Amino acid sequence: MHVYFSGIGGAGLAPLAEIAQDAGYKVSGSDLHESLGSKELERRGVDVVYEQTRANIEAEHLANPIDWLVHTSAIKNSPELDFAREHGIKISKRDEFLSAFLDGNLGLDAVQGRGEQRTEAHSQVRRRSSGGSDAEMRQELIAIAGTHGKTTTTGMLVWAFQELGMPVSYSIGTTISFGPSGKYARDSSYFVYEADEYDRNFLKFHPAIAVLPSVDYDHADIFPSVEDYKNAFRQFISQSELTMMFEHTKKYLEPIEANCEVFSHTTPKEEISLAGQFRRDDAYLVKQVLLKISDFSEEQINEVLGRFPGTSRRFEELSPGLITDYAHHPTEIKVTIEMALELNKNVVVVYEPHQNERQLKLIDQYKDIFTGVKHLYWLPTFMPPGDREKSKKVLAPDDLIKTLNNTSAEPAEMNNELWNEIETHLAAGNLVVGMSAGNLDAWLREKVIE
Repeated sequence: MHVYFSGIGGAGLAPLAEIAQDAGYKVSGSDLHESLGSKELERRGVDVVYEQTRANIEAEHLANPIDWLVHTSAIKNSPELDFAREHGIKISKRDEFLSAFLDGNLGLDAVQGRGEQRTEAHSQVRRRSSGGSDAEMRQELIAIAGTHGKTTTTGMLVWAFQELGMPVSYSIGTTISFGPSGKYARDSSYFVYEADEYDRNFLKFHPAIAVLPSVDYDHADIFPSVEDYKNAFRQFISQSELTMMFEHTKKYLEPIEANCEVFSHTTPKEEISLAGQFRRDDAYLVKQVLLKISDFSEEQINEVLGRFPGTSRRFEELSPGLITDYAHHPTEIKVTIEMALELNKNVVVVYEPHQNERQLKLIDQYKDIFTGVKHLYWLPTFMPPGDREKSKKVLAPDDLIKTLNNTSAEPAEMNNELWNEIETHLAAGNLVVGMSAGNLDAWLREKVIE
């Protein structure tokens, strides 16, 4: 089977491309620019084209007929999708593809047109809820969902599996230092998945265990109200055999009528030696999962989690004193600042808001979250391509800064003047944290390399 990924370098598709390659499928794809994910795939020998044209996909199809095109949620129409429709190629988003993969349904009956029998390796992939003989390998789905903490929690669980010597298949929405972002291990009993709520992706799945680190309203372009957002998580919980969460998450989502384990524990440094209370709490949930599915002791698990190296763009140190973080929601920003202040009392933040629609919905939540920050540089809002932006009223940095209690904030641009300011702060011993789900991370990396 030949699977073509349109937007292959993205956080959602890059891991799936690696999983498909591990399972023995032909993998190729396109993107509009290089990324950490696309470079990782190219190192593995995957053909990646950095433009999305009809001519390119037609050439790929002629060389090796494409069975399934998987595209990002940001792509609604494109020359590649048009070509696939005209040639009877199966088209879906990532959730449908991964769900079919986990169910073992990527064979002849799952694709339009040609199709081919699924590989021997993939015929063994099953979730608990799937049919099949007892002799078949079953991979139970552990899905980590939530507004905040799901990437870190997923990374921690994958790290712990590996360090404890337990085979694991997984998909995580970032690059990691201890493995690829996606992996299919034939001998694993569990598939660990970072289940994103955007575009209601996570509702395609029925996990054996669901983990919810934290839930807080987001993605106003998909969920028009707080109640709609909560209902999606309630449905996800109802589709899971067991859900693990903290008391504050349960209270936020009530009423919940499903099988849940609820914890009120706050993890001290003495228990799990990680910086940041939110990371220690994420680790606590990971520990509960491991205690349930393995025979390792609490002490063994605490030691492994205390050595967790982190994931890309989640409080990642690019150079001494310079941190890059994916935080782009007020709650994420608050906990990231708390973590930074544990390490250095002089914290400087460079913030790039993400998506104008989100800013219009969350503007009132910024008021106090930058408390304790020594200086704040506020960049223009990152505007993603495609149809995700519906609002015509674009908020400028000054519009957002005036809502803050922090008087050290100032508008800024990604230019040499800002970089000079950052270097001055670093030389003074300040901790500089770049927060962005947009272009800031790549800009900082380029400056560090220079």
